[in-house]
Amino acid sequence: MENEIKAVRMKRKEGGDLSSVKKFGLEAAKQANAFHRSFPEYQITPLAELTDLAAGLGVAGIYVKDESYRFGLNAFKVLGGSYAIGRYLAERMNLDCSQLTYEKLTDGAVKKELGELTFVTATDGNHGRGVAWTANRLGHKSVVYMPKGSAEERLQNIRVLGADASITDLNYDDAVRLAQEKGRQNGWIVVQDTSWEGYEKIPGWIMEGYTTMAYEAYNQLKGVKPTHIFLQAGVGAMSGAVTGFFTDVYGDRERPVVTIIEPDKADCLFRTARASDGKLHPVKGDMDTIMAGLACGEPCPLGWEVLRDHADCFISMPDWVAAEGMRVLGNPVGNDRKVVSGESGAATMGFVAEILRKERYRHIREELGLDENSRILCFSTEGDTDKANYRQIVWDGKYPSL
Repeated sequence: MENEIKAVRMKRKEGGDLSSVKKFGLEAAKQANAFHRSFPEYQITPLAELTDLAAGLGVAGIYVKDESYRFGLNAFKVLGGSYAIGRYLAERMNLDCSQLTYEKLTDGAVKKELGELTFVTATDGNHGRGVAWTANRLGHKSVVYMPKGSAEERLQNIRVLGADASITDLNYDDAVRLAQEKGRQNGWIVVQDTSWEGYEKIPGWIMEGYTTMAYEAYNQLKGVKPTHIFLQAGVGAMSGAVTGFFTDVYGDRERPVVTIIEPDKADCLFRTARASDGKLHPVKGDMDTIMAGLACGEPCPLGWEVLRDHADCFISMPDWVAAEGMRVLGNPVGNDRKVVSGESGAATMGFVAEILRKERYRHIREELGLDENSRILCFSTEGDTDKANYRQIVWDGKYPSL
């Protein structure tokens, strides 16, 4: 049905022929986290335990990792871009990963040997901001291309970090191709969180960088094992990395039920899972969704390999569900902590709230095994990175629920 939530449930796989998750596992996450900890701005972002909301929705627990506090940038994306740039510089300098620190990368030796480098990327806002911030902090340049329809606030947040940033007349995937071509023409280093043939190393490093977020959440849970994890996806890099982390920690047999959430205007992973024919199924066109950070039409092959073998369900949902999540998190129940979450950040919470409250989604609830014993983990991947739209949704009721 139009404007409704749709689900594809996958049969859980086991066996030695599944995609390896070690690259995103516990040991790799410790290494990425050590790099991030070396930055003066590093602080562990909060894990909000929403006890009163959980009671109201009839589950045992709801935990939301609040990435609006990450490095002062209001989103998690800097974790991937910074780690990839760090790994790239370390490789060029023949440094071991254990030597990969902010202090080492800013002591002057890197720039003296390599000169001033330019890093280029395409972004809806958060990833580009992270790349620009890292390049600026490490003494290099950045160029950022944004798809049409990108928020002016997000553009200015990137420019203030010294980047040559612009909004194009292209959709996200074509903006990625533009960044790739400009990088080739000018000798710039492409830092993109999706992979293609011949370009896997840097996207892999970006995915490894995202595991810092999962590693922190795992420690903050203090031994509480989530039964369900809900992850939003654009190209599938973050969701693939976090799925890989928790699969490595718990094993395929014991890991939580992992559900991947996408906007119905850009549900390339959902379509790929539904087809289940060994091919990737992109979405073309403008992908006009409020979930700007998820408006990606072409899956990241590296991310899909993990999700194909280790995720349990794929969801395609309309914008009003994400808007509902923003309102739920921004208006806490009882003594719960308030979480300011943007359109992409609140997508998973909106989905959870809807299927637990609405009788018409009982079938999805039952397929996922959600009940009074469920302990749910979500990641609010961004704060109010577009403040005007945030207020229109949370204050004025734009995109009302059905």
